[in-house]
Amino acid sequence: MPDRISIVGLRVRGRHGVFDHERAGGQDFIVDAALWLDTAPAAAADDLRLTADYGAIAGRLAAIVAGEPVALIETLADRLAAACLADPAVQEAEITVHKPQAPLQQEVADVSVTIRRGRT
Repeated sequence: MPDRISIVGLRVRGRHGVFDHERAGGQDFIVDAALWLDTAPAAAADDLRLTADYGAIAGRLAAIVAGEPVALIETLADRLAAACLADPAVQEAEITVHKPQAPLQQEVADVSVTIRRGRT
C-alpha cells in the first residue's frame, strides 16, 4: 500500500464560477490534496529528491487556483490533480476543492467537490 502525503486547507483567492460576479470579485477557495506515493526510498536516504516536494506542489496548486478562471470547481479539481500527477513520485492524487462562499439561496457551511485520479 502506498504512503500518503496530505496538504490540508490551502486557502487561495480565485475567480472561478459560473456567474459574472464570482469572476469579477473573486472568492476564497480551500484545497485539500492527498498524494499517494512510496516514501520508503526517501526515508531510507533522507533525501527530498526521492519523494514529492509538498512545498513545490502547494505552490503549483496555489498558482492554478489564483490563475485562469474556470466555470466549475470540478474542472478546477481536475487541473489540480493533473498538477499533482506531474510530479513523477506521485502515483495517485485526491483533490477536494471547497467553495465556502458558493452563491446559494440556502445557508450552507461549505460546498466541495472531491476527485481522485491516478496514473494510467
